[in-house]
Amino acid sequence: MGSHISWYEKLDGRIAQAFMSIQAVKAVEIGEGVANAGRFGSEVHDEIYYQDNNFQRKTNRAGGLEGGITNGEELRVRGYLKPISTLRKPLHSVDINSKAEDLAAFERSDITAVPAAGVIGEAMLAIVLANSMREKFGGDSIDEMKRNFESYNQFIQSY
Repeated sequence: MGSHISWYEKLDGRIAQAFMSIQAVKAVEIGEGVANAGRFGSEVHDEIYYQDNNFQRKTNRAGGLEGGITNGEELRVRGYLKPISTLRKPLHSVDINSKAEDLAAFERSDITAVPAAGVIGEAMLAIVLANSMREKFGGDSIDEMKRNFESYNQFIQSY
């Protein structure tokens, strides 16, 4: 799924946009993108093999996406969150009315948003993938989409 034709059709771009729209997410990584940025191509690219009548890869450093298109491997997406805004040890701030220096107020008791953000991230990824699947295998009903998907799978198996 996805496309390499234009920037707005690339699935990795759509996924990154969806993840960046989640509150507190400040960075998105697909596969081993951050580590790969400092490696040689020979250490990054996932080699392709043909075994047991299937095209396979022994690694998935690309995270299941190459050139904006899924490659059949597991999708691996990480969203990185900033820490929550309020702290038990207040940071320096300014009173908005008096303009006097003050300390930030302590307003919440949770210590992390990561568990909730993980659920939201999975949902956002599901929405992006569902939309991409609809674009690729479209139709007027789920049954038609399923038929188109099954036909595509049969076509791919002929390779």
